[in-house]
Amino acid sequence: MEKILSSCAEMFLTLGFKSVTMNDIAHKLGISKKTLYAHFPNKEILVKNCVFHFFDYVTGEISKISNNASNPIAELYDIKMFMMRQIKNEKISPQFQLQKFYPDIFKELKEKQMTFMITQMSNCLEKGVSLGLFRSNLNIRFTARLYFNGMMGIKDQRLFPPNMFQHSQLMTDYLEYHVRAICTESGIAIFNNFENHAHV
Repeated sequence: MEKILSSCAEMFLTLGFKSVTMNDIAHKLGISKKTLYAHFPNKEILVKNCVFHFFDYVTGEISKISNNASNPIAELYDIKMFMMRQIKNEKISPQFQLQKFYPDIFKELKEKQMTFMITQMSNCLEKGVSLGLFRSNLNIRFTARLYFNGMMGIKDQRLFPPNMFQHSQLMTDYLEYHVRAICTESGIAIFNNFENHAHV
């Protein structure tokens, strides 16, 4: 089951939810369609299982990064680098396709993403404030939600058409925008160090 979901998630992220058929998946996995349908009665059920399997993987990895980071700025930077490695094909927008073709799954995913990201960002902001890296007057509940909204916003192809913006660059630009707005001078110095190493 794990292998099926991992392989399917890879195909959906690379080729898009719309274009991948149950035939394609069965062929890729080297199994019959009958076997595939025995596990997943239709494509929508398979898509839902893949989406939340991938969500669990991503949130698990982000939690590990958060627990192991040397400071909250390193945490944000490492999460960005991890998320950029998950982008399989800049021309395909899985989020957009999911919203268009599987709106109920998209809605459920967004709720889960919101809960996870706001909690994770709130913890990160609190750590940063306590270490003197983020401004002490930050409204944490507001800033965590604003960050989530921005992360969802840069995935909106109407706002950021792929022919004008690379998603990986958007993630870099958004993180810089976010960090420079919340950091103290000490925090900015640490962030600049990451930026300088990135451009070496």
